[in-house]
Amino acid sequence: MKFFLDTANVERIRYFAEMGLVDGITTNPSLIAKEGRDFKEVISQITEIVDGPISAEVVSTEAVGMIEEARELAAIHENIVIKIPMTREGIKATHQLASKGIRVNMTLVFSPAQALLAAKAGARYVSPFIGRLDDISTDGLDMVAQIRAILDNYDFECEIIAASIRHPLHVIGVAKMGVDIATIPPDVMDKLFNHPLTDIGLERFLKDWENAFAKR
Repeated sequence: MKFFLDTANVERIRYFAEMGLVDGITTNPSLIAKEGRDFKEVISQITEIVDGPISAEVVSTEAVGMIEEARELAAIHENIVIKIPMTREGIKATHQLASKGIRVNMTLVFSPAQALLAAKAGARYVSPFIGRLDDISTDGLDMVAQIRAILDNYDFECEIIAASIRHPLHVIGVAKMGVDIATIPPDVMDKLFNHPLTDIGLERFLKDWENAFAKR
């Protein structure tokens, strides 16, 4: 499974990229706004750190505007993927962009039916949101499992990016079902490292070493 980082924070991206854990990046208008920097400057800097797909989202709501924005974003770097919301206008834009060889990541997907439409329209990636479904008492992981089963039935060139990941169990859940990609917030990536028995074991090893050799 590939790991994308769901952030626009360059320092956090660099931190995890140095460990070899970052295969790509997803951003959105909220994440970019949080950094308080120029949008294209941030995206360009990310392309210098990560050699993989980098999703940059359009903000237009009509297909014509989405396509115009997409062309400008795609010109920044060859690794840019255009993030487009799952709407009727978004599907229209996706179909046209895909026909021109511009990769689309269809976002704000909340049902298997929406994912199927995105794949049919030519989206290279589809991003089902797990945590936001959990928030309304719906099983987000079950939704992703259904999408996995549907796409496996056909020859769509469409990968699943499990999004809106809130905790390590979401990551393990989608890994068990064979999802292509998990896009993980930095705070959740940090939690993947942690286990109390690792900490206890290391502390014990170091203490035993000190007791045996440090005073010689």
